[in-house]
Amino acid sequence: MDICTPTPSAAVSPLRQRMLDDMRMRQFAEHTQEGYIRAVRKLATFLGRSPHTASAEDLRRFQLHLVDTGTGPVTINATITGLKFFFDITLGRPELMLKMTHVAVPRKLPVILSPEEVGRLIAAAPNLKHQAAMSVAYGAGLRVSEVVSLKVGDIDGERMTLRVEQGKGRKDRYAMLSPVLLERLRAWWRLGHAQGKIRHGGWLFPGLDPTDHVTARQLNRAVHLAAATAGIDKRITPHGLRHAFATHLLEQRVDIRVIQVLLGHKRLDTTTLYAAVATDLLRRVVSPLDHTFAKPADEPAPEPAPQPPALGTSKNPRLLTNPAPANATITR
Repeated sequence: MDICTPTPSAAVSPLRQRMLDDMRMRQFAEHTQEGYIRAVRKLATFLGRSPHTASAEDLRRFQLHLVDTGTGPVTINATITGLKFFFDITLGRPELMLKMTHVAVPRKLPVILSPEEVGRLIAAAPNLKHQAAMSVAYGAGLRVSEVVSLKVGDIDGERMTLRVEQGKGRKDRYAMLSPVLLERLRAWWRLGHAQGKIRHGGWLFPGLDPTDHVTARQLNRAVHLAAATAGIDKRITPHGLRHAFATHLLEQRVDIRVIQVLLGHKRLDTTTLYAAVATDLLRRVVSPLDHTFAKPADEPAPEPAPQPPALGTSKNPRLLTNPAPANATITR
């Protein structure tokens, strides 16, 4: 009944096959299936026996083991999700998961490149293909998985759009296609087509084998190489170009709801994260401390207080027209 250890004939065990069937009938993505199987394998290694024999207390001890060995919160949560599917669906014993709990994931701000740094990074790309792919990530805000999965037919130069098929959440959407990005893609297409790398209706960014697209890992290596060449001492990934796309649009005062649509975010609060890293917006805000203690700029000097006119001058005509007689007696 072991789900993780194949039999001597290399056949899949009945329990593992049942879990695979449960995931296949729900049309889980391949990487999701691999992650769930990996979670069950970890539990089996910890127990030293088949995972279907685990008790609720065993699962509690397993989560404590993950915490004590320094496993990160994202990995812990992914493991719990895989185990929950195994016990809830494949075994039909959801009560065993009652003592396992997801943990809070610290929300960290992404590293944002300045527009000047983005220009240097893309210019330092190792070749025209990677330069075009990085331009798509920054110019359209696509995820790395969406960039590498683009096909030639997804480029619509008339409507100036990029068609993203089956992006995150298995959803189709359209992304923006700027004139500069279109020219860069055309330049790459001309070169790739002349070299026989880009086939009609094929991948826009093919790998070594034109029948396969370039992988996310290969594009990630190209970004790291470009960063080193450009002398950018920041932790940069292809996804960082998507972060820069959203942040720079927000700094240009593009409506955040428009940015949400361009990024393909389901929830607006996911997009509002970029308000925390849009430093141009922060610099434009005037602190109330500055308002309180600000000195007026070029304030004119106050006018002197008016002085009473001297006696007997033209500014006091009453005294001039009715002078008192020399021998008059002054009555108090």
